[in-house]
Amino acid sequence: MSVPLPGMGATISSKPAPAPMAISAMVTMTDRAATKAKSLLEAKGYPDGMLRVFVVGGGCSGYQYGMAIAPTADPTDQIVVLDGGVNVVVDRESVPMISGAEIDFVEDLMKSGFTIYNPNAVSACACGSSFQTGENPGTPRPC
Repeated sequence: MSVPLPGMGATISSKPAPAPMAISAMVTMTDRAATKAKSLLEAKGYPDGMLRVFVVGGGCSGYQYGMAIAPTADPTDQIVVLDGGVNVVVDRESVPMISGAEIDFVEDLMKSGFTIYNPNAVSACACGSSFQTGENPGTPRPC
């Protein structure tokens, strides 16, 4: 059922937005990454929040990863239910580019942070946050 907007002649749907879809194996997360993500969410005041993982154009290899805290999921998001008390939210545009990826957390002399091991990447930049897929190479830019 649609309801006309006053004075606009347009309509809006009175149907509720679809609920985000929960799935189980699009991405995986190491125990170390789950522990770090859970403590980060709690420290930032979002104990029931989720880790949003996404892909955007840019970086030296064409695409780059991004992560953020997601207090809730958008209707078109997919929620990856993981063991360890942390769920990952992925927008529908990012799903094909990170499906099958593993999220880890590394701490060494050169880097400390989340890392994504992505089977869809055919090449990656030395910085580790930029990659290229076989289907759409994107537009690289210097690091």
